[in-house]
Order: sequence, then structure tokens, then C-alpha cells
Amino acid sequence: MKVLHLEENHPALIEGLKALGFQNDTAYTDSLDKILAKLDQYDGLIIRSKYPINETFLSHAKNLKFIGRVGAGLENIDTEALASRNIHLINAPEGNRNAVGEHALGMLLSLMNRLKAGHDAIRSGQWDREGHRGWELSGRTVGIIGYGNTGKSFAKRISGFDVNTLCYDILENVGDQYAQQVDWKPLLAVCEVISLHMPQTELTRGLIDKEFISSMAHPFWLLNTARGSAVVTEDLVDGLQSRKIMGAGLDVLEYETRSFSSIFNQEVLPPALQYLMDADSVILSPPVAGWTRESHIKLATTIVEKVKKLFF
Repeated sequence: MKVLHLEENHPALIEGLKALGFQNDTAYTDSLDKILAKLDQYDGLIIRSKYPINETFLSHAKNLKFIGRVGAGLENIDTEALASRNIHLINAPEGNRNAVGEHALGMLLSLMNRLKAGHDAIRSGQWDREGHRGWELSGRTVGIIGYGNTGKSFAKRISGFDVNTLCYDILENVGDQYAQQVDWKPLLAVCEVISLHMPQTELTRGLIDKEFISSMAHPFWLLNTARGSAVVTEDLVDGLQSRKIMGAGLDVLEYETRSFSSIFNQEVLPPALQYLMDADSVILSPPVAGWTRESHIKLATTIVEKVKKLFF
């Protein structure tokens, strides 16, 4: 069988598929038109998030048997269209869950201990201990929205602290020894940290807005390592300015495009984005929570193992 790779991944992916007997071709720099023109030659497709896999795309995939999505999110893929064509969909949420959990914890501890502000102050020649007094995580209640692979990973990593961890998910019975599953209102009533770990859907788009922020009973720290569309940035800025939000760790932003390209592809930055870039109480990273050297190979080998299980 022949497999077409649309985006570059760890070499272990091509090597693993080759060992299983697949012919691997790459189209990293090909235009979409060129890809569509030859798509009917392939049994498998390896993607990340460069192109939307929709009806138009799939109409050219006459012989496609599987798609391997090197990552977790499926928002760019018409899963119903795949199912109607009997095309198997494989993704790899296990591959970067450790990386995301560690990144979220690192952001939270940095925010609570004001490490960014302290570092910047010293670089500018200020020695202000009292002005950079932080907070402790121990004794607080942490809320995790979306309790799948990355949510569980984050919960496991904060379990070494003396915290009460709650989780909310649209699926029932997903709580475990690391987090107690609760309904929506109890989560908002007690949590002092909110960490987002859900996929992008119509339900999650704009979830963190003025209504959510005002409904939180306590001032809180916000972490988003999921999707930028989950947070209304202007409402987040209002929350930071009013101190209802004590700090925000954002690995994703609503200004990103589908393939996580740069937010600087515009001449004038939105005022809300500029505020986040300047604020001492905000830590930003360029979608790298799941982008470690270890996860790079784990994502690749996870896809290989799932293809092997599917066909052999």
C-alpha cells in the first residue's frame, strides 16, 4: 500500500511504516491542487493540521483506506464524511499527553511564583523582593475542564501537591484517583485554578467569556493548552485588569490559524493581544505544550503502532 505524507514528522514514522511494507511518498511543499491531483493513488494519508479534510478533499481520495493524524485534535477533519467512505481515522492523543501535562504545570508554577515578572525586573536593574511575593499551589482547588489524555496527565502531575483536584467532562464516569468528577456549577463555586484540556467543538468555542469569568466564585488562574478558540481574549483581558483572573498561561491564542502559524502575520496587532504580550501576569508560548523532543517521536511511533494494529 502507498502512503502520502503531507507534513514532516519524526523519521520514525516513515521508517516504521516502511518496515510494515508501506511505500511512503512526501508532499511537504506541494500545493493543494497538486496533492488533490494524485490523491487517488494512495491508500493512506499522514497529516497534522495544514489542510481541512472535508468533502471536497475526500472526493479526490478514491482509494483511501486510512488517515493518520499526528496529534490529538480532529476539528479540521470531517469525521462523518470519513465514516461514510469507510476510511479509518487514527490519531495520537497519547503521544504528547505527558508533554502537555508538564507544560501546564510549569506555566502554573511560574505564574503563581511570579517568575516572569521577577526575571524581567532583575534584567532591568530592579531588586524588589516584596513586589514579587508569590502564592503557593498547596491547599488550593484545581479545576480541569476536559478530562481526556492531557487533562488526566495534568491531574497526575499536580497530585504531588496538597491540592484538591476536580474535573468536568461531557462524558460520564471519567474521574479517577487524581481528580473527582463534578458538575459545572460546583466547579465554578470552589476552584482557584482552571486548566483547559478539551477539543475544539461548537460547545467549547468561546467557553471562557465574561459570563464564565463572572460566574467563578473566587479569583483564579487560567491555563489554556487546548485550543485558542476556547477563550474570548477581550473578556480575558477584562478579567485580568479587574484581577478576577490572577494570571493566565496560554500556549494557544484565538488569533492563530488552523495550522498554528504565527500571530504576527498582520500589520497591526489587536489591542487585546498586545495587552497579553505586555502583561506581567501572563505567560505565552508558541503552541509548544505538546511539542517536546520526546513527544515528537512518541507521536510518530503511536501512529505506526495503530496502523499495525489496524492492518496486521
